[in-house]
Amino acid sequence: MTALIGFLSAVFWGLLVLSALVFVHEGGHYLAARALRVRATEFFLGLPCPLRLSRKSRSVGTEFGVTPILLGGYTRICGMEGTDDELLAPALDLVTRRGRVRAEEVAEELGCDVDRAYDLLATLSDWAAIRPYYDAELGEKPSQSTWPAAFETTPRDGAHLTEYDRGHDFALPGSTAAGQPHDTGMTPEEFLAHERSRTYLGVGALKRIVMLVAGPLVNIVLAFAIITCSYMVREFSYVPDVSVIGGVEQGTPAEAAGLAAGDQITAVGDTEVSTWNGLVEALEPYLSSGTDFELTFERDGQQRTTLVDLPDGEATELFGILSSVASYRLTPAQAVQATFDYTGQVASYVAQLLNPSHTMEVLDQSSSVVGISAMASEAASESLSSLLILAAALSMSLGFMNLIPVPPFDGGKILIELIQLVIRRPLPQRVQLGLSYVGVAFMLFVFVVVLKNDLVRFVIG
Repeated sequence: MTALIGFLSAVFWGLLVLSALVFVHEGGHYLAARALRVRATEFFLGLPCPLRLSRKSRSVGTEFGVTPILLGGYTRICGMEGTDDELLAPALDLVTRRGRVRAEEVAEELGCDVDRAYDLLATLSDWAAIRPYYDAELGEKPSQSTWPAAFETTPRDGAHLTEYDRGHDFALPGSTAAGQPHDTGMTPEEFLAHERSRTYLGVGALKRIVMLVAGPLVNIVLAFAIITCSYMVREFSYVPDVSVIGGVEQGTPAEAAGLAAGDQITAVGDTEVSTWNGLVEALEPYLSSGTDFELTFERDGQQRTTLVDLPDGEATELFGILSSVASYRLTPAQAVQATFDYTGQVASYVAQLLNPSHTMEVLDQSSSVVGISAMASEAASESLSSLLILAAALSMSLGFMNLIPVPPFDGGKILIELIQLVIRRPLPQRVQLGLSYVGVAFMLFVFVVVLKNDLVRFVIG
């Protein structure tokens, strides 16, 4: 029973910490997209699932909620997927003019097959330019795994803005409801460009890079704040170089001589001392030869002298006094500097993954979900602050791991964007696919190695 409780505790705290950190990561992507006027239709804690608790925001249109699959989180930023097809403009125009249209009608009107028509409509739905229409009379419902038979216009205001666009106002003249025809006053190509400009792929490369960087950056910033605060509230202990006794061990010459914690030794024999190092050096000749000596010390402002009786002629290393211990707290500036130092160490540690001569060394010191869960459970059993510090350390590592320039990490996507900026054209799909295969292979390799290490460390022992 104890083992079962321990296992369930590890699973609970591991899922909680990792889900929270991934949720924060996705929050960075979401906030950047919204700031850059890119549409985002969903933002959830947990992985996609038909079962969900959610609420749709009236101001930004995004559906916020939670799913029962608490293995992270996700946000749907419009235009990150889909097809680039010459028929997108006429397909959007057809739906806009009719208000609601079946995929078969789109295929017939545009002279293409039904599969291609569905690809066109799915892409436009991903842009939130149109939306699927689920007909209850046909038994269709939003939770189904396939597209419905028909698609319709989204609600738009008089300036052609949807509920996902900043500044929309459905009180404006010319606003239309879902399923209503909409007069754009533009050519099909102009309206398609209008819609594309509010998607991920429709903005410039620099804005896409900002959205990609925002996820890892939020993880790092969150960790930086938590670690800085922990440095500021934590008391650091140190041994001051003073000749004040911190404690006296029982059954030792020091106790027999009547010394006590708080006494300040001022002289050993004829040698005056004022520092701990000086005290140790002055005691050494007497202890090594077993020679008795006089000790002068101050207690309660009064100077006293005592005779220390050592075993005659016998060397001893144990006198029996302990150094005093003091504590201090970092100033805000010192705490920030200490966190910068820690951040640099984490970044350097993650970067060594890409150095073949250090990859295995780094992986041997890393943890998988199994190890993280065990550490999270242990930290939670200690205190809330211990759990927060662990979460901060994991958040920092997660942030830098996602900046590794290998797809499907954010860093890999950033690398592709930078390459495309340099060559001034899109990277061929086969090249991007090849990079993705390399990235997936690398992720599987890392996962297998760290999982093996954790099984040995936490399960087999």
